[in-house]
Amino acid sequence: MAEITLPQLGETVTEGTITRWFKKIGETVAADEPLFEVSTDKVDTEVPSPIAGVLTEIRVQEGDTVAVGTVIAVVGDSVTASDASATLASSNVAEASSPSPVATAPTPAEAPQVVASSPAPAPAPAPAPVAAAPAPAAPAPTAPPAGGAGSVGTGGSAGVVLSPVVRKLISENGLDASRITGTGPGGRITRDDVVAVIERGGATSAPAAPVASAPAAARPAVSAPRAVAGARDEVVPLSKIRQATGAHMVASKAISPHVLSVVEVDFANVDAVRNKVKEEFKATEGFSLTYLPFIARAVVDALGDFPHLNASVGDQDLIVHRFVDLGIAVDMDYQGLLVPVVRDAESKRLRALAREINDLGNRARTRRVTPDEITGGTFTISNNGSAGSVLTMPVINQPQVAVLSTDAIAKKPVVVEIPGGGESIAIHPVGNLAMAWDHRAFDGAYAAGFLVRVKTILETRDWSSEV
Repeated sequence: MAEITLPQLGETVTEGTITRWFKKIGETVAADEPLFEVSTDKVDTEVPSPIAGVLTEIRVQEGDTVAVGTVIAVVGDSVTASDASATLASSNVAEASSPSPVATAPTPAEAPQVVASSPAPAPAPAPAPVAAAPAPAAPAPTAPPAGGAGSVGTGGSAGVVLSPVVRKLISENGLDASRITGTGPGGRITRDDVVAVIERGGATSAPAAPVASAPAAARPAVSAPRAVAGARDEVVPLSKIRQATGAHMVASKAISPHVLSVVEVDFANVDAVRNKVKEEFKATEGFSLTYLPFIARAVVDALGDFPHLNASVGDQDLIVHRFVDLGIAVDMDYQGLLVPVVRDAESKRLRALAREINDLGNRARTRRVTPDEITGGTFTISNNGSAGSVLTMPVINQPQVAVLSTDAIAKKPVVVEIPGGGESIAIHPVGNLAMAWDHRAFDGAYAAGFLVRVKTILETRDWSSEV
């Protein structure tokens, strides 16, 4: 008999929400077989069972948020069918007779974070659905129903229990939790509920307080047109990663004034070295040497000359990072993006960068990265050229101030200098580097200077010493 606890899913993760159990009580689970799915403020991930056996108890239900280290299940070495049935029956009875878990006050160490609000004598009644117009002033509040059900739901922001992911989305998009209708267990607000509100233009965000001196005229709420599937349409559910990516991108466009700057790079200098070493490199390292590590190395060096690109915007200041944690966007089979981070990239030469980029990319695509490996980047590269794009305007990965898109590299005629001062036409591999940047942090001349520096490094450096 072994107790299964919520594991530490990264140094900064303190709690998680159980979103799905893959096994039922009485079912057999193998060691390293996915047992449950957990959602944190960093990532959704499947957690394997550390041992083989039979699932005899589930102590934390789907939708519940608990602290790291909490016992969530019990796996036994063996159990008879009757024992399993008895355990399941007792579990169901316990669930039916006991109050909702959220009604019991947790210990301070395990207490889930709660959305704060102004004190009120009693919780307000539940609001109208999201799609409806704001309801008029409510009558005197009524007491919550027995059994603790009133402690969870959407009747008021005080006491609303939120998962880390939901809490983060609500905070980043300035929404009012008390005005979001929850569809989860016990009326709990799920991430899908919040994403739906964001996609409708944040229709449930708290209204601004009127100005005492001169009340402004009411402004109509802006919301996206509602799409309705017809008989000839196919409805494809968006994955959780797809929804989270979309919400993050919408928030980024609202936060940063995006500007696009582009340079064209001649990769003949890089190719000269790649072609010499590519066979030896693949035999030694086990993977191909692409253009991406060269670009990453040039970016890291250029950030040293233009440090304001490696920064975040504060309230009234620019926070410049004196280290480079380089994010590399990875496509998740067209379902969304993950951005694993190469830590302290400024201390790594080209071959080391290539190894880490390849390792993180492979583990991201197979969902084997940890939450701490996909957070905390200071600058991001999105390798859209691998999919064939010629020019892409990426969206800034908040709270960073810039993101670089590496677009497709193809052979083109270019003008080259020849000995004696003349010029000639040659066929070289050429590609665009397109950068979206935050105009609050710097201006166009600074952004262009950085891109030109990256271009110069790629076109003139002797790369042979780094491969």
